[in-house]
Amino acid sequence: MGDNPQHPGKPDDPDHAPTQVVWERIVVRQSSIWCPPTDVYQADNRLIVIIEVAGMRDGDFQIVLQNRRLIVGGVRKQVVEGVQLAYHQLEIPRGEFRTEVQLPWNVQHDQVSATYRDGLLRIELPQAQAQQIHIINVSADQERQS
Repeated sequence: MGDNPQHPGKPDDPDHAPTQVVWERIVVRQSSIWCPPTDVYQADNRLIVIIEVAGMRDGDFQIVLQNRRLIVGGVRKQVVEGVQLAYHQLEIPRGEFRTEVQLPWNVQHDQVSATYRDGLLRIELPQAQAQQIHIINVSADQERQS
C-alpha cells in the first residue's frame, strides 16, 4: 500500500493490489472458484452426493459425468443487487463454484437423478451392472481351406 493523499490507506495502484479497499473500511479480497461443502454416502448399490449451496435455482447447476468422475459447478450471485450497499461482514462465498467427486465405480448414466431443495443439491448415482465377459469362438473359414 502506498500513500494516496486523497484516500489514506488506499493503494496507489488498485489494479495491481491483491485486495481492494471499499469505502476505506472494508477489504474485499479477490477470490477464485470456491468449493461448496460436499458429502458422499454409499447406500446399497448407489452413491448419494449432497452439496450445500443455498441461494440457487434448479437450472443454475452444471452436472457432468466424465468416466468415473462427477463434476458439479455453477455461479452463485449476490443476494442483494442494484442497490449501493455498505458491507459490514461478508462470509458467504459468491461467484463461480466447482466440486469434483471421484466415483468408486461406473455409473448407470440413464438412472442418475438430481434434486435441489432447501439449499442442498442431492445427486443419486446408481452403480452400473458388472460387465459380463463374452467368449467368442473362432471358427475356420471353409472357403480358405479348399
